Parts: sequence; structure tokens; C-alpha cells
Amino acid sequence: MKALILCGGAGTRLRPITHTRAKQLVPVANKPILFYGLEAIAAAGIKEVGMIVGDTAAEVEAAVGDGSAWGTEVTYLPQEAPLGLAHCVRIAGEFLGDDDFVMYLGDNLLEQDLRSFVERFEADRAETLAPSLTDAPAEPAAAQILLAHVPDPQRFGVAELDAAGRVVRLVEKPADPPSDLALVGVYLFDRSIHEAVASIGPSERGELEITDAIQWLVDHGRRVRSEILEGWWIDTGKLTPLLDANRLLLEKLEARLEGEVDDASRVEGRVVLEAGARLVRSHVRGPAVIGEGTEVVDAFVGPFSAIGRRCRLERCEVEHSVMLDDSSVLDAGRIEDSLLGHHVEVTRSAQLPRAIRLMVGDHSQVDLG
Repeated sequence: MKALILCGGAGTRLRPITHTRAKQLVPVANKPILFYGLEAIAAAGIKEVGMIVGDTAAEVEAAVGDGSAWGTEVTYLPQEAPLGLAHCVRIAGEFLGDDDFVMYLGDNLLEQDLRSFVERFEADRAETLAPSLTDAPAEPAAAQILLAHVPDPQRFGVAELDAAGRVVRLVEKPADPPSDLALVGVYLFDRSIHEAVASIGPSERGELEITDAIQWLVDHGRRVRSEILEGWWIDTGKLTPLLDANRLLLEKLEARLEGEVDDASRVEGRVVLEAGARLVRSHVRGPAVIGEGTEVVDAFVGPFSAIGRRCRLERCEVEHSVMLDDSSVLDAGRIEDSLLGHHVEVTRSAQLPRAIRLMVGDHSQVDLG
């Protein structure tokens, strides 16, 4: 089995952060979102990875390299414009060949183990092809999709299932949803998907929709399995979900103090203080992570905060926020529910309100006076 990771797209919902970097490389819990997906794919035993890249290709390639850090081999597949998920399958046709593959959206985060999802697809196909199993399905599944119950299915591709859990209909962003089951963004396909994507046309929004391709499989008698998500799923394309993902991942932290903590500082709960980081007359309450080379002086870092590398916090409070590398918050009062890009400076020149909420792009300067 191979993997196809989708890393194109402009990330418009996370601007201004994504004006200067790939949305899949924005870190949560101090690790790029894309790396969690690569770890899950490697843990599922998949070695060959095709990565669809767009305008941010150079940045993605610099971060991922040849994939050897995860025990994988990555092949980059350029997409000139974001023309839909099924279009990604079409341009990856030569790389994928006749192999089964998992398609994974690079800005998704899942709690569920990908390995078990893959193994159930393979087990279904093996049972179907075993002549001794008379109660096995008549043919192997051509696809398997992961679904989640959502309160707002109008925003997603939505599945309608029969009593046996087989997919009978898929609708992209329906005004009148047939169910509350949204496609999560993890798919398994056999080679028949290539015929499907070659047979469909663009949707009203000008894209080749993967929902249309899967519907083509259903309409042509191919079996499509579904599974309901176990655990949480977050599309990190907006600020609030990204901060939620940061919180959920920090909940899994194991405390590790490799930096310096002076006698006047206090660390509570599950905190990671990476090598070269320093706490001076400061208080950190976990779960929180503070990157290497960061200095926290006369400051408070509250729960669910991820502070990047080489940052500086002085005479401030930061809680439930993400700070990327090389940024500083000085004399800025209390900042919460915020996302600060790289090389951001937040300072104060006048009296502040009690708390501030920010999303600030790279190389910005914010005077709160």
C-alpha cells in the first residue's frame, strides 16, 4: 500500500499566517501539523508516500526532505492549481500505479490510529478473496471512508448509509444534508478509483470532487465501506480549531525538563522545557511546552500554551496560545487564545485591557498602546 498526502491549497482561512508559510507546517504542540500525519502513515507500515504540493512546495520539501526521518520515501507531485481532491488522484496516477493507497489531508489531525483503519480495509479484501469464507462479501471493497458525526454537516462532504453501513450516496456541502456524517479526510482506495476520477467532470465550483468519484464507484456497483471515527478529529484550517488541536495534543504531554529553572521560578503540571530554554522568576503551569533557546522572564505561561524556539517572554502572561519561533511578547499584559507567527514582536506602550486575542503573521510588530 502507498500513501498520498495532500499539501496544496492556499490556507486562506489561516491568513495572515499562511501568507508566508504552508498551512500544513503551522505547528501545534511545537510540531508541524503535517508531521503528525507522516508519523501516522509510517506507523501504519506504509513506506512509499506521494505528496501533492502547490505554491508552498519549496517550504514543504525543505521541511520533509526525502521522508527518511519517518522511515518513508517521499515523492513530490506538483499541482499547478487547487482543482479538487479527485484531481490530486488524477495527477498522482503514475506514482500510484495499480496499488491500493490511503489518501490523507495534510492539515487534518486525528486521534484515531491509522494502522487499524488500514488493516480493516486489507482484512476485508482478504476475506472477500478467500474461497473458504462463504459468508464473505461478493467482491472486495473498492474504497473505505472515515466518517464523523458533526453538528454542521452543510460544511462538509456528507455520506448516506444503508442499514449495513454501506455508502449509498455522497453529497458535497449539501443545503439539506441526508445525515450528520461528514467525510473526515482519510480515504482508502483500490485501483478502480482511477477510472472513477477519469469519468467525472468538474463540480459547480470548478473542482474534481472526491465525493463525485466515490459516488461514481457506488453507482457502478462497487462496494464502499465506511467506519465511524473513534476519538476526535480537527480540521486545523481556522484559528479556533487549531488552538483546540494544540490543547488536545498538549493533554498527551509527558513532563520533561531539560532547560534551566532558577530558584525563583515554579513549574506545575505536565511541562516540557526543552534544552537551552530558561525560566527566570517565572511560573509555568502545564500542560505547556517551551522550545529550545526560549527565555521566560518575570512572566506566566498558562495551560495549553506552546511556545516555539528562541522566543522571549518578559513581564507578561500567555495562556491557551501558540507562539512560533523567534517571537517576543514584552510588557504586553495578558494574551490568550492567540496565534503569533515567526519573528513577531508584541509590546506595550500604554495601559492595556485585561486580555488580548491575536492572530499575527510573520515578521509583524504590534504596539498595544
